[in-house]
Amino acid sequence: MLKWVQSGLSVVAGTAEPEYGADAIQPITKRIVNNQVSRPTVAEDFNWLEPGSTNVETKTFYFTDLKSGSTGFAQVIHSNVMGVHTTAQFTFRLFNSKTPELGIWTSTKLENFRLEGANFYADGISLELIDNKTFKLNFSANPESLVELEMTRLTDGVIFGEDGFTFYGEDVENPWGSMRHAFWPRCSVAGKITTTKTATEANAEPVTKEIPIEGYTMFVFALQGMKPHHAAKSWNFLNFQSENYSAVQMEFTTPRSYAETRVNVGMICNNEKVLYATVNNKVVHLDPHDDVEIGWPVPKSIEFHYLKDAANPDDEGVEVGVVKGDLKTLVERVDVMAEIPQLVKTIVSNVAGAKPYIYQYCDELELTVDGITESGVAYSEVTFISE
Repeated sequence: MLKWVQSGLSVVAGTAEPEYGADAIQPITKRIVNNQVSRPTVAEDFNWLEPGSTNVETKTFYFTDLKSGSTGFAQVIHSNVMGVHTTAQFTFRLFNSKTPELGIWTSTKLENFRLEGANFYADGISLELIDNKTFKLNFSANPESLVELEMTRLTDGVIFGEDGFTFYGEDVENPWGSMRHAFWPRCSVAGKITTTKTATEANAEPVTKEIPIEGYTMFVFALQGMKPHHAAKSWNFLNFQSENYSAVQMEFTTPRSYAETRVNVGMICNNEKVLYATVNNKVVHLDPHDDVEIGWPVPKSIEFHYLKDAANPDDEGVEVGVVKGDLKTLVERVDVMAEIPQLVKTIVSNVAGAKPYIYQYCDELELTVDGITESGVAYSEVTFISE
């Protein structure tokens, strides 16, 4: 995921791990007890965790304006390097295939930041949780992406199992790494983005543009408590929004160190409730073609399958929904290590086997659930990190 882009050399350098085997990972999909696949979130689930070791915490709002076609995300990043150095960053993307000239990508270092429960404050930014129902985000530290958004959840939030954690290590009480996610899968979003583009030869004055946003958003609070190329070798992500439904799916596959274990969680919602919260789902890449520069097998089409209550042996493998379609619109191909010196990049690639690239798409896909098929806008990511 995009945490890679901000995490820097400290979390991408390093040698490959030994092959510990499947016993050295305790995925959330296997930690479910009493068939409780998920539970509704409470406000405390979104408090910053601030573990003492190397980690990256992110709060990300993926927004979709179905009428205008604007999509994107706003992301607050808080990272801790080896328990001695903390940093904060705000990243923002706006994309609209109808007006690609208004596309925005900014990454802004934040100063004088502080965490208060679920809230975040720094110079030029505030993110506040109101009554466990609404997040308000105001960002004014970068004139290229002034953000005023209010996100209100329409359904319960979702956390899988009891705590949402996948642990790395044989002892759950003393893990050496972790991964955690908590979601608001369907929310309304309203606000505006103001951008001031710098002057060019053709236009002597800076141009300011105000872009209204009204539609839906998905919110995810994520913790990655270890080096990303040790935690996963690949990721798949889906945020699908239509007039009546949301479908979210997040999957990562571990490196050989942890037996290439696949961890997948998904949610399908309507405007009133969570219809399904599912685990051990399936992502299918169709018609893959090699990226000629790097060699990754990038799909031309994709399918996200939702499998009901896989923790219950009686229901295991029963499909309740699918999102599928062609990946036609590449928003960006992100070379995560582009800014790292070439010598270090070569060492990391050859020794640790890491060649992280993120392929971001925004396309119209189809959701089928409970016998109903509906088209919507899907923001998806296909990430390759290591072989």
